[in-house]
Amino acid sequence: SIFSGLHWHISEPQPTNKSWTDDLPPCQQCGVGTAPNCVYGPDGKSSQSHPNEDCHFLFSTECCFLYGVFNGYDGSHVANFVSQCLSAELLLGQLNPSHFDADVRRILTQAFDVVEKSYFETIDDALAEKANLQSQLPEGVLFHQLPAQFQKITERLKALEQEVSGGATAIVALILNNKLYIANVGTNRALLCKCTTDRQNQVIQIGRAHTTDNEDELTRLAQLGLDPTRLRQTALIAGQSSLRRIGDYKVKFNYTDIDVLSVAKSKPIVAEPEIHGGQSLDGVTGFLLLMSDGLIKALEAAHSPEQANQDIVAMVAAELAQQSSLEAVAHSVVERVKRLHHDAYASGRQRSPHCSRHEDMTLLIRTINYPLSDGSLTPTQGGRIYPVSVPYSNSQSTSKTSVTLSLVMPSQGTLTNGTSTASTLEGGTPTPGQSPTATLQSTNTQTQSSSSSSGDGSLFHRRGSQAAQPDETGRVPPYVDFTQFYRLWGSGFGEESVSCKL
Repeated sequence: SIFSGLHWHISEPQPTNKSWTDDLPPCQQCGVGTAPNCVYGPDGKSSQSHPNEDCHFLFSTECCFLYGVFNGYDGSHVANFVSQCLSAELLLGQLNPSHFDADVRRILTQAFDVVEKSYFETIDDALAEKANLQSQLPEGVLFHQLPAQFQKITERLKALEQEVSGGATAIVALILNNKLYIANVGTNRALLCKCTTDRQNQVIQIGRAHTTDNEDELTRLAQLGLDPTRLRQTALIAGQSSLRRIGDYKVKFNYTDIDVLSVAKSKPIVAEPEIHGGQSLDGVTGFLLLMSDGLIKALEAAHSPEQANQDIVAMVAAELAQQSSLEAVAHSVVERVKRLHHDAYASGRQRSPHCSRHEDMTLLIRTINYPLSDGSLTPTQGGRIYPVSVPYSNSQSTSKTSVTLSLVMPSQGTLTNGTSTASTLEGGTPTPGQSPTATLQSTNTQTQSSSSSSGDGSLFHRRGSQAAQPDETGRVPPYVDFTQFYRLWGSGFGEESVSCKL
C-alpha cells in the first residue's frame, strides 16, 4: 500500500529542505492562488509589512483526499509546523475506507490535539530558557529602563520571544469514501457549491468563524465562567479575533494573565476543531472553496461582509467558464480580490478607510465533477455570464436565507476526473446541468426567503470567426465605439464630443 511506502521513505536520511510530503502526489483536481500581505502608504504605493505567513496542502492518496489552508500570525513557523505534521497524523494509515463518520471525526480531533502538543514540545527548551532569564531581571522594571549590564539578557529574551510566539488558524477538508469532512479551527472559511439536477446550485458555508460574533463560542466560554458581554466588547484577545487557535503559548499557558480570560475554569482558547460531515458527494457536481482569513477580510473590507460569499462565488464561476487550468482560476480570483481591495482604498469613498491594508490571502479550489473551459472562451467569444446574488450575514440569527442565483458554466470542457464531455451552450443558451441557479443556505433553519436573478448578460458576445485577433504587440484592434457615449457626456457637461474606440 502507499502507507507502507511512506513509512519506509521517512526512515531514510532527508535533506534539511525536504519534507516527506514532497513525495505525496498533489491532487490534480485542485488549484491554489495566493497573494502576500499589503499596506498602502500615503502616496498610494503598496509594500509588504511582513513575510508571508499562510500555507496550504493538497494531497491525493489511494485512500483519500486531504486539503488544508493555514493562516499564521506573528510568524509562519506554527502554520508551517501544523501543515507538515497534520498531514503525517492523517496520511500514515490512520484513515481507511472502513471508518464510519464518528471514527473520522475522532481521528481528525485527535490529530489536531497531537499536532499542537508536538508543537509545544518543540519550544519547551526555549520557554524554559526564557523563564530562567526573566528570573534574573529585577522585578517591575521595563526593558528600556534596565541598566546596561542586562542588555545581553534582554536581547536574548527578545530573540526567544520571537521564536516561541505566534500561532495559526486552520481549515481542513477531507474526502474519504466520497464523503466530505470539514475541520475548522479559527476564522478561515469553507464554501461548498453543489449543482443539482433541477439546474440549481446550492452554495453552503460550512461552519462559522470562531469569534465573539459566534453565539456557540460565547456559550462555550460562558460555561467556563467567562462573561459573554465583556468578550463581545473585547473582540480581540491577545491581538487576534479567533477564539480557537493552534499554538500561541501566551493564551494557552498564561491565560490567567489576560484580564478578560483570567477567571476561566480551564483553558478557554483551544485548538479543538469544529467538525462537519461526512456529507456524501455521490452524484455531486460543483466545487469546494477553502479561504484564508486574509482573503475573506480583504473582500469584506472592499465590498462589505454581506457581499463576500456572493462575490467569491461569482468570481470563481466566471473564471471556471474561461480558464482551462484550476491554478489559473485560483490565481485570477485572488488577483481580482487584490485589485478590488486596492481600488476601494484608492477611491476615497465609503469603503476606503477599511482598505488601508490586507493580510496574506490564500484560495484553494477543488472541483467535483465540474467541467472546465477548454480555453476557447474569451471576453469576445463564447459562453454567457449570469448575474450572481448570494448574501451572507455574520449575524447569529436563527434564520435560513435562501437566494436563487445563476452561475457561469463553460460552453464545453473536460471533467476534472478525466471524463470528457461534449455538451455545449448553443447560441449562448443554457443546457441542463450547465448553467445552474444557486441557493445559499445558512446552517440555521427557521425562516426562509428567496428571490431570483436572471438575464443574458452582455459582457460576453459570440463573434465566431470574426473574433478580434491580437497583433504582434499582443493588442487587438478597437472594436468598442464610445463616440455616442462621449457625445452625450460632453453635451451634459458643456464639453465637445470626443470619439474613442477600444
